[in-house]
Amino acid sequence: MGKIGFAPLLTALLLLPTVGATLYVDITTDRLALLALKSQVTHDPGNLLENGWSTSTSVCNWIGVTCGSRHHRVTALNLSGMGLTGTIQPHLGNLFNGEIPSWFGSFTKLKSLSSYHNNFTGVIPSTLGNLSKLEMLILSENDLKGQIPTAVGNLSSLKYLALNDNQLSGEIPSAIGNLTSLKFLTLISNNLTGRIPTPPPSLHVFRVAENSLVGEIPSSVCNLSSILCIDLFKNNLGGTIPECVGNLSSTLLHFSVQNNNFQGKPPENFAEGCSLKSFDIDNNQLEGSLPRSLSNCKDLELLDVGNNNINDTFPNWLGNLDQLRVLVLRSNRFYGHIDRNSEVTVSLFSRLRVIDLSHNDLSGHLSTKFFKNLFAIREEYEKKVKPEYMIDVSPDRVYYALTLSFITKGLVTEFQLILTSWTAIDFLNNKFFGEIPQAVGELHSLLVLNLSHNSLSGRIPSSLGDLSELESLDLSSNKLEGRIPEQLKNLIFLEVLNLSHNYLTGPIPEGNQFDTFSNDSYSGNLGLCGFPLSTSCSNNGKLKPTPTEDQLIRGFNWKTAMLMGYGCGLVFGLSMGYIIFTTGKPWLFVRVVERVEKKYAKRENSN
Repeated sequence: MGKIGFAPLLTALLLLPTVGATLYVDITTDRLALLALKSQVTHDPGNLLENGWSTSTSVCNWIGVTCGSRHHRVTALNLSGMGLTGTIQPHLGNLFNGEIPSWFGSFTKLKSLSSYHNNFTGVIPSTLGNLSKLEMLILSENDLKGQIPTAVGNLSSLKYLALNDNQLSGEIPSAIGNLTSLKFLTLISNNLTGRIPTPPPSLHVFRVAENSLVGEIPSSVCNLSSILCIDLFKNNLGGTIPECVGNLSSTLLHFSVQNNNFQGKPPENFAEGCSLKSFDIDNNQLEGSLPRSLSNCKDLELLDVGNNNINDTFPNWLGNLDQLRVLVLRSNRFYGHIDRNSEVTVSLFSRLRVIDLSHNDLSGHLSTKFFKNLFAIREEYEKKVKPEYMIDVSPDRVYYALTLSFITKGLVTEFQLILTSWTAIDFLNNKFFGEIPQAVGELHSLLVLNLSHNSLSGRIPSSLGDLSELESLDLSSNKLEGRIPEQLKNLIFLEVLNLSHNYLTGPIPEGNQFDTFSNDSYSGNLGLCGFPLSTSCSNNGKLKPTPTEDQLIRGFNWKTAMLMGYGCGLVFGLSMGYIIFTTGKPWLFVRVVERVEKKYAKRENSN
């Protein structure tokens, strides 16, 4: 069984029994059509239709039904989120010898058909194309299969078309480009193939992510003068990103082509007054430098250019974007120092909550100033009863922090949505050196800290014990020395700790989360002792000393010599005994002994 979309209503309309030539086009006809729909529902977990669609009450009072004030006819049907189960017949027209019955016109006033998040299966009937007044068609989050009928292109009044989260296949009908009133088109999470057709120039939201689309972005996107969102994430698209994307930035809020095969350079001409809030080109094959014109996008909150071949210095100039919350530069060729000779003097990255610089060639000391400027992470975390996500609160409510991946708690984790409370700093695998600034301990809302695989030295700052919300700490593969601060026991939410492959010494702290970590957290630190390692500590809390070379030599002098003499004598005696008794000639041994006795006797007489 699939999910319920607008198709259930169509099922009802097409299964409406014939009432003869004297069909009355009135509310009674609408009631019969809805009852036919009800008969196709096989599971109604909340008995909403059973109790809410009673023949004793007016259709206009039925749950999910809206009637027009003028003609008192059904103008909208909303069955969303009811958990209904049923089947949309694949060839409803065949029930009437392929002809659309005359009574189908009984719903000519229908403007809205919304039935998402149910369990309807089957295909989208092509007869939907006859609902000429339809403005909203939402069949998302069902289990619909087959192709999108080309008849959808006949819905000249359609403004909203949402078929996302189904199992639709085939190509996107080019006829959709004829829908000159269409503002919202979302086909994400299906099995669609082929190329992206020419989109209607009226589009505000264009989302075809998570399909198997191929080819290039059509140049006709440059005509989308009112576009707010372009989401092409996770397809097999290639070629270059049209340069006109920068020209669209006066209206464009969200742009995502993550997980495709785009090449060339990122768009460079982001104009003054750029409206972008999120720009995600992660996991492609883009090269060149990071466009400096992005500094014109003063409302930018998310920038993800990770997993490309971008070759540039660290973009300190992004610090001027005081709305920036998420910055991902992971796995590129960024180099140079952070916050070195920066022209930014005020509010450098003050609202940044997530920063991923891992797998680059950045170097130099970790800047104290940089960490002190992270005011959004320094603030105490305010726990909220209801989780809040990084979203655009526009009328279409488009989530912009989608499908970001980070190494958290030792694993690569993919986030479908990012909580506003989520904070992370990942500097993994760069060339940073020097000490870890004490200022890191002032980031009181920080959840994930990864400084591993660098050349950091000195001691672990005791101030890290003040990171009261920290859940993952990775300082492995550096040159850190000294003891593990006892203050780290204060990290009661710490789930992952990796201090391996450093030069740490002394006892491992005991208690709280430290009782849960394994040997892997400390491997490669030969000077550490205590649980969970097999090496115990002495009474003064130090590693039990190993014997010195002189002590080993002195111990060897008499004990080893005695043991060696005893061993050699034993072997010689046993060997001689074996020879004597196996040859049967003990007299040979007697003669040898007598000769030895005579030699010792002569020596004594001579003395």
